[in-house]
Amino acid sequence: MSGVQKSRWDDDEGDVGRPSSHARRPRPKKAHAPAVEHSEPASVDDEQPRASPESVPATGAELPALLPTHAVQDFAHLSGCRPVDECYKRLNKIEEGTYGIVYRAQEIATGDIVALKHLKLDQERNGFPITSLREIHTLLLAKHPNIINVREIAAGKSLSSIYIVMDYMDHDLRTLMEGMPAPFQPSETKSLLRQLCSAVEHLHANWIVHRDLKTSNLLMQGGSLRVADFGLARRYSSPLGRMTGLVVTLWYRAPELLLGETRYSAAVDMWSVGCIFAELLLHKPLFAATSEIAQITAIFAACGAPTSDSWPAFGDLPNARTFRFTAHPDRSKRLRARMAGCAGLTECAYDLLERLLTLDPARRITASEALDHPYFAENPPPKHPSMFPTWPSRTK
Repeated sequence: MSGVQKSRWDDDEGDVGRPSSHARRPRPKKAHAPAVEHSEPASVDDEQPRASPESVPATGAELPALLPTHAVQDFAHLSGCRPVDECYKRLNKIEEGTYGIVYRAQEIATGDIVALKHLKLDQERNGFPITSLREIHTLLLAKHPNIINVREIAAGKSLSSIYIVMDYMDHDLRTLMEGMPAPFQPSETKSLLRQLCSAVEHLHANWIVHRDLKTSNLLMQGGSLRVADFGLARRYSSPLGRMTGLVVTLWYRAPELLLGETRYSAAVDMWSVGCIFAELLLHKPLFAATSEIAQITAIFAACGAPTSDSWPAFGDLPNARTFRFTAHPDRSKRLRARMAGCAGLTECAYDLLERLLTLDPARRITASEALDHPYFAENPPPKHPSMFPTWPSRTK
């Protein structure tokens, strides 16, 4: 199991089809709002898609022609990309990641403050890369109130000047929590988790798996949460095709990915949701290892080593026989001990956390099932986002 980070190419056998069993009982949501990349990239493989070209020749003005017909119809205003330097004034750089630089900017015509994500395309010699096209396509399709909203695609004078224009958000959840002296109140944690599950349910209902959910990819404006950074997101299908297993930042990576699974689906996102839920309660990451071996060891120490009963398919995973794990039979007591003292950890909250952190992905709770869990119905009720306290922006 190598921790080496590679480029963002997938080896999927197919993108579309009927949703897998983990997307059962989807509840379609009303279309609304999509993402900002953060500086903590996940590791991915460097194989190119089998049925996709290495890159798609295009200029900024030709970009909308590359989208499916229904997407062009839904976003007719993208028939021509506006010139970024004539329409936006850059105010300051928010952050720089592996695949893009994000600026805080002002739209000249309206005065609106926006986020400009400048895609890093300087090294591309053969046209517009398929990976960046996937990110833009996913963002335009995944409209939801809890997914960062893309306003338009703007272009400079060359292929290396392509910008995604998004709504500006003051904070990311990780940075916000680092500056808070105490965890969120139980009603606030419940509100944030419900917003996250709502966004993830919408993605899964549309056969999209995010593959990099973490607190630094959740943006905040007051109490409103938006899922961001769709650089690793892609469509999945049923039956499941092969996809790269080197996705999701290590602390939030599901055990099946750590053990070499390449035919996975939405369950990997739900493990990440469970890690985020625990982090909201603990006010620190639940599993914060520095290597894949240490990470899977920490997971099994808290959740119990897998058995033929708890995870029947475990023995078929590529890396299942690579390691010898210490048996931790009483899973409930060990995980509960890790969460001891957390405010708001009721029996319902703990039950939901256990279901999210179920080792067997086939038994892991779905986003739709999570939203129906009794945790969200018990007191205190989720706090309305408008009732959250406000925090000064750190990027102005």
